[in-house]
Amino acid sequence: MTADTGEFTRDMNYVTTRITEDGRDGYPVQSGRYRLVVSRACPWANRAMIVRRLLGLEGALSMAIAGPTHDERSWTFDLDPGGRDPVLGIERLREAYFARFPDYEKGITVPAIVEVPTGQLVTNDFNQITIDLSLEWRALHREGAPELYPEALRAEIDEVNEVVFRDVNNGVYRAGFATTQQAYEQAYHALFDRLDWLSERLSGQRYLVGDTITEADIRLFTTLARFDPVYHGHYKCNRAKLSEMPVLWAYTRDLFQTPGFGDTTDFVHIKQHYYEVHRDVNPTGVVPAGPDLANWLAPHGRDALGGRPFGTGTPPPPPPADERVPAEHTPLRS
Repeated sequence: MTADTGEFTRDMNYVTTRITEDGRDGYPVQSGRYRLVVSRACPWANRAMIVRRLLGLEGALSMAIAGPTHDERSWTFDLDPGGRDPVLGIERLREAYFARFPDYEKGITVPAIVEVPTGQLVTNDFNQITIDLSLEWRALHREGAPELYPEALRAEIDEVNEVVFRDVNNGVYRAGFATTQQAYEQAYHALFDRLDWLSERLSGQRYLVGDTITEADIRLFTTLARFDPVYHGHYKCNRAKLSEMPVLWAYTRDLFQTPGFGDTTDFVHIKQHYYEVHRDVNPTGVVPAGPDLANWLAPHGRDALGGRPFGTGTPPPPPPADERVPAEHTPLRS
């Protein structure tokens, strides 16, 4: 929503029901009971996809992939035969929201976790979902799953996540949806000031917090991956492209080439969503043909900084065949 000042303000009132080991909200962790609904286009949903992959939860938490575009009535399952999710049997994600909250009036967002037996939404609290996958779903993690939210680093991770969300993750939206020059420029400068801060921080260390991949890296990556394809032009975040910021560009390529990151990133869906759905920003709906993706596979040199991507853990195996990003949507070799 946009305030009278022209500033974009994100509604952060989500369904905060949690799926926990002890089931204190009525939803205990249980293999096969829940389905994660995502769109590959959405950066918040992409976070959940990466965490699920890294932790090896594919067999315990199934995943529904909505199409890249939607209308005012919510995300649709137009990628599936007959336009229905094969597990939930619904055409639109809003059916799961209304099954639990018949008078639900807020946005129908992804990621969302739906209880399969009832077809009801459990939560769409993207901020908490990934943390709970790390901490509450431990019993179902794969052998060798990394610690993405280690206890000793949580305070620092939380501190980094807070400023990155404010100025970068949400900052690009604050710039893109601003309706006054002042609001846009405030968001623009806050964004690039934070990107400069991140560049300095990452110039001497491979990852944002500690020497392994953590929740902080995942949250930053999904915004940076969308920067040149979308935010630089579509949202007027154009002081520089990601590919013109040497430290952040190498850092993002390092993560992209790490199992779990690039293999969940669909550049075609990303561009289709932003340019086709946001007609207030792009009235024609024309989707740009570029940028060229080949350089995402260029050597990054970040391993010279040391670090252990998965700590004492191991890389995840390749994604299941039915979850692979189409080869024509990614520079990665399928």
